[in-house]
Formats: sequence, C-alpha cells, structure tokens
Amino acid sequence: MNDAQRELPLPFPELAGDLPLLPARMVNEYQYCPRLAYLEWVQGEWAESADTVEGRHAHRRVDRPSGELPSPEEAAEGERIHARSITLSSNRLGLIAKMDLIEGEGGRVVPVDYKRGKRPHVAHGAYDPERVQLCVQAMILEEHGYTCDEGVLYFTESRERVRVPFDETLRAATRNAIDGLRLIAAGGQIPPPLEDSPKCPRCSLVGICLPDEVNFLRRQETPPRPLAVAHDQALPLYVQARNAKVSKKGEVLEIYVEDEKAQTVRLIDVSQLVLMGNVYVTTPTLHELMAREIPVSWHSFGGWFLGHTFGTGHKNVEIRTAQYRASFDPFTCLQLSKGFVVAKIQNARTLLRRNWKGEERPEDLTAQFQEDIRRAQRAKNLPELLGAEGQAAARYFSHFSALLSRGHDGASMAFDFRTRNRRPPTDPVNALLSYAYSLLVRTWTVVLSAVGFDPYRGFYHQPRYGRPALALDMMEPFRPLIADSSVIQAINNGEVRPTDFISAAGSVALTPDGRKRFIAAFERRLSHEITHPLFGYKVSYRRLFELQARLLARYLLGEIPEYPNFTTR
Repeated sequence: MNDAQRELPLPFPELAGDLPLLPARMVNEYQYCPRLAYLEWVQGEWAESADTVEGRHAHRRVDRPSGELPSPEEAAEGERIHARSITLSSNRLGLIAKMDLIEGEGGRVVPVDYKRGKRPHVAHGAYDPERVQLCVQAMILEEHGYTCDEGVLYFTESRERVRVPFDETLRAATRNAIDGLRLIAAGGQIPPPLEDSPKCPRCSLVGICLPDEVNFLRRQETPPRPLAVAHDQALPLYVQARNAKVSKKGEVLEIYVEDEKAQTVRLIDVSQLVLMGNVYVTTPTLHELMAREIPVSWHSFGGWFLGHTFGTGHKNVEIRTAQYRASFDPFTCLQLSKGFVVAKIQNARTLLRRNWKGEERPEDLTAQFQEDIRRAQRAKNLPELLGAEGQAAARYFSHFSALLSRGHDGASMAFDFRTRNRRPPTDPVNALLSYAYSLLVRTWTVVLSAVGFDPYRGFYHQPRYGRPALALDMMEPFRPLIADSSVIQAINNGEVRPTDFISAAGSVALTPDGRKRFIAAFERRLSHEITHPLFGYKVSYRRLFELQARLLARYLLGEIPEYPNFTTR
C-alpha cells in the first residue's frame, strides 16, 4: 500500500469579468520568481536590461505577423499551417498568449516559442518557466478546438529546437502556476524576496525588487551584493533661453532660439527635459517624451519649480495607497519625520566638519549639534520637531560662511554670508541656495513620481496647494549633501563669480550664464559616487535617490521594519 498522500488540485475561483486575462508570459515569470511576477503584473513595474533587449531582438522577425491560422473545422486534411505572431485568448481559462509561431497540419498544431541564447543543458532540455509558458499556449489552443500534444522551444543563438511534450506532469505544474499567480494577485500581498539567489543579479527588476537590501534590513545578516543595474548615460536637458522652442526630428530633439537652430540632442541621451521660463514645446515632442517616459519639468525664469509633465503615471497604486494610509497616522508621520530631521542635522554637521575654511572650529559645535539631534529624537509632536530643526538650522547657517574660501583679490568678499534669507534672497549666496533647493525639489519630485508615489502628500511637510510635500520630506537629509555642497563647490572653485548676479528691488538672482554654470555643478554633484554606509557598494547620488524612494516604499508596504535614512560619514 502506498502511504504517500497525493496533492489534490485546488484551483483558484473563476475570475470575475472585470479582471484582465492572465498573459502566458506572466505565468513564466511566476514559475521563475513569484515576487517578479507580482511586481510586473500587480504593481506594473518594468525595467530594461541587456537580457530583455536581447530577447526583443531575438523576436524581431516572429513579431511580424504572417500566415493565417485556420479554425480546426476549416483546416483541410493534410493542410500545412505556418502562422507567425498569433494572439489567442480563452475567457473560460482567463488566459491570453501571443504565440511566436504555430506550425501544424490540419487540426493538429505545435506552438513554437523563440528564446534568446543557447539551449541549456538541463533536464528536459529547457528550464521549467519556459516549458510552463509553452504549455499555457497549448491550453489556449486546445480551448479553440485544436489538438496540441507537444510544443517546441527554439533557441536563437544555438539555432536548436527543443521538443516539449505536454504530459500530465507539466500540465499540473502549469495549472498550479496559473492558480498561484491568481492567488497572490487577488491577495494583494507581495511575496518575499529570494534569498541569496543566483537569479537576482541578472534580473531586470533587481533595482526595484531590492532582494538583498530588504533581507539585510530585516535581519542584518548578509551584506547586499552590489546593485547590478544598467549604467544610464542619459542626463537632464536644460533649456533656459528666452522664447526657445523644442521640437523633434526623428530620434533627435532640436532647440531653436529666435527661429535659429541652436542645439540638437539625441533622445536616447535625455533623462528629463527641464524648461526655464518661456519655452515652447511642440505637441509631437511632448507625445514622444511621454511615450518614452521622459518627464518634462517646468520652472519660472528665476528657477521656481512650477510642476512637471509625464505620461499616464505609474501603475503601482499599492504604493500610493500605503502612502496615503501612513500619512494619516500621526505615529508613522512623527517617526518618519524624526528620521528626516535627524539625518539632515547629521549630514549638516558632517558638511561643516569636512569643508571648514575658517580659523579654529568652535570646540562645542559638535556637542551642540548632538544636543539638537537628541532634542529631535525626543520630540513628542511635529511642532516640537520643527523647533529642534529650526534651532539646528540657525546654528548651521551661522557658521556657513566658514565654508567659503576667501580670494586674495577680495572678489570673493561678494559672497559674504551672514544669515539665511529667502523669498526673495538678498545676497548671492542666498540666491544660490534658493536656486539649488529648487533644483533639488524638482529632482526629488520626478524621482518619486517615477517610483509610484504622490509627491504632494508628505509626512513631515504638511500638504498645501502646489507644494510637493513628500519631495520636501525626502530632500531634507540631502540639502547639505547636494544643494549646499554644490553651492560651496561652485563658489570655492570659481565656477560662479560675483558678476554672475543681478540685483533688482532688493532681490538678487543669477544671470543666465551663471545659472548655466551652476546647473553643471549641481548635476556633477548628483553624478558623484559614494559608498553606501549600510550596503557597502558604490552608488551615485542620482541612483541613490531612486534607491531611497524604493526603500521608503518597502517600509510603507511592511517589508522592512523602518525606513533607513542616508547619512554620510
């Protein structure tokens, strides 16, 4: 007698009519990694990698429809079938598949699925996710009345065909994968990340999933492997000439000033389009930028951030739901706000220590900042926290002038700084600081929107009309490290000079040439690489912003116990 208990099938309930059909590719992803399938199917995440680009290249021929697939009743006996790029679905099964190639004779067909690379030397001649995806195609074909006993996986690099019989074992695994994906999608709970898996480094979504980082922050055990994400060469394109026009010609953006072509930039080299003042963008250009998910941010001529334009927005509604829920919880708001303020004070203290140019540093300055940190940590509500932040900021800016070099010719005396003022700034240093903060909040607004957040609903900064509160929250720890540091470097390196400012009605502002040089210093700072103090790998500040935004999402979704603010040593 066999004592082994057989597993009984437990199919997921039939899908409601308003739910989308499940693509065969998503069943493949679920079999490979349930978390990957959830990120792509439920949260709408996607990122390119070398493998996805190579796979798309391998499909370039079969993605062009050719041939016809006759119905089983119409197929004549002995008639050869050869049809490319056929999409079929089954409402009863709740499945849809785009099939690369269907071969056959009469009513008996064989789906052929193209795969990049060489045939793997493993059991069954292929990995299970690919075999399961092919079996989904067979199930749909059978629903349409065809006979389908086997399929073929064609590996483009080695040009080898692997026969895949659709036996009961494979069919059972396929049904389990379909039901499993439907179950996690309906449950609304993201599966945990894989642990130290060889699958993760080559995954296109590793920078979104953050498997090693999440596991490390949960247990503080194995340090994460370096982020294996593609190096993006694209950079923001700034246009600030009055009455400029931005249009598109093929794969190039053309910038016109006074109807004369002033510059051309390849679209592939543009990460975002930043417009200063009265700049006109043609409708076809906006359509192309939205299709490529390249945001457009709009500023006044003086640099005030007005807003940004992007496509339909991120599909990950789960992040926004968690964000809104947490924003109405006073305890969560206070805990996050404390972290933002404490990290800001710590980074301000570090910046003073690293860049001190004055005489002897006040001996009690470090102790005073430490007291500010303790006061922020003890704050029982947001008003108390605001008081602690304000006191630390006053202390920081009272010593800010000690970070600026003094030139022998006395020209740098124009950069004397006494106190922080704004709206309007009344001296060149304050003008630079205000402009830098405007650039920083624009950068954070774009990053948060790209990750899936609503940048206007924050935790520390309260929502007001037109104010990106969450962007202001997230930028707090980075004010000293990015904005203030860019100002210090631009002044001390002579990139911005006293003649780069104009004064009118008690307000000081940068000239167009001065803005251009300062923007270069700011963007260079964002590209600067640092070693992450928690994870140990190198990352640019530009990439770090996205990493911090995604870690905030992981915290709000309950995957990590607390949000780790970034503080430099």
